Amino acid sequence: MRRFLSLTSVCTIVVLAGIASAQQINVAVGGSTLFSTKSNSASLAYPPPPERGGSYASVNAQIIFSNRFGFSAEVAARSKRDLYNSYQEYRPVLYDLNGVFAPRLPWRNGRMTADFMGGVGGQTSIFYNQFAVCGSSNAGNCPIFVNSNHFLLHLSGDVRYYFFRHFFVRPEAHYYYIVNNSEFHTGNVLRLGASVGYTFGPR
Repeated sequence: MRRFLSLTSVCTIVVLAGIASAQQINVAVGGSTLFSTKSNSASLAYPPPPERGGSYASVNAQIIFSNRFGFSAEVAARSKRDLYNSYQEYRPVLYDLNGVFAPRLPWRNGRMTADFMGGVGGQTSIFYNQFAVCGSSNAGNCPIFVNSNHFLLHLSGDVRYYFFRHFFVRPEAHYYYIVNNSEFHTGNVLRLGASVGYTFGPR
């Protein structure tokens, strides 16, 4: 417990120091959808489904320093539950931590900035146990959901366009390589969408 608290304290100090020295802090919320390939094999009765479609809500924060480098964190979760192979309800959640390079673009009178990101993260697929019947004798030992967790690698790019002062709109593309993504047809997943956000500090 002491080690955990010490690690948490160190991480908090590092984050606060980064915020204090940051030239720019960006926060944004967005919407997107997933794309991936579909299995062409008919040999399996219940092949792993493709991880694609659906509406994903996301929250993102960036810290950019004066040299235009920084770091970011993001979480994207499916807005509604989906049916896994038309049977079990589930909801994927994607999260990542990245290094960022954010060069200014020479168009639109300095209103445009690009973001190139790469990092690591994870995917948690929440499978809901809606078919379980639990009596009073085993109520404390009856989970309502089961999580499947996988490590992932993340690459992304976007363009921020400042349409009013420090408010921006940001079309974006995210590529995930999800390691051992056995619940789905492939570990290669593309997420396309857009965000709206605000910049604290100079653009």
